[in-house]
Amino acid sequence: MEQATVEIWALDGVRRVELAGGRTTVGKGAGNDIVLDDPTVSRLHASLEEFGEGWCVTDLGSSNGTFVNGERIWAQQRLRHGDEIRVGRSRLLFRSSADAAASRTENEDGPPSLTARERDVLVVLCRPLLARDLFTEPASIREIAAELVVSEAAVKQHLVNLYDKFEVGDDLTRRRTRLANDAIRRGAVTIADLRHGEAT
Repeated sequence: MEQATVEIWALDGVRRVELAGGRTTVGKGAGNDIVLDDPTVSRLHASLEEFGEGWCVTDLGSSNGTFVNGERIWAQQRLRHGDEIRVGRSRLLFRSSADAAASRTENEDGPPSLTARERDVLVVLCRPLLARDLFTEPASIREIAAELVVSEAAVKQHLVNLYDKFEVGDDLTRRRTRLANDAIRRGAVTIADLRHGEAT
């Protein structure tokens, strides 16, 4: 049986919740399985439900919507290990033992070999995900270039290399979010790295 958890990134820190079989509700109402103290989350916002050999997420008519890897969902959506679910200003990272096992087989579960500059790019890319305002996206190409004092063309080339090394797909609207989540999940950058200030 697949074991799944969600890692909840909130203003008061990070916590992990194990998903039991069946249906898990998410919202700010006290009756939910996962209660989020977030004024931008609806009382009953979304549900995570086990089906077949996996899990899916469904928006339950929330005011501000539910997003998976930066894209708003309008119907039930299948979840994969490392997916980012955003409800209001809160972020939930979905982790699945079955998907992780497959990922370990393909990737040895560790990060790929990176140059020092590629790692710097990853740190700057991922750092906004720790901002106190969690309704944010990974850093843009322009922001990365400004912080590292390099050209945008150089950043684009580093990102192309990183997409290849992390085997991120070709969907242009999700690649930076997928790369950031995968880099953190596989240990290419750590929470300590992101809290350390400027990349070196």
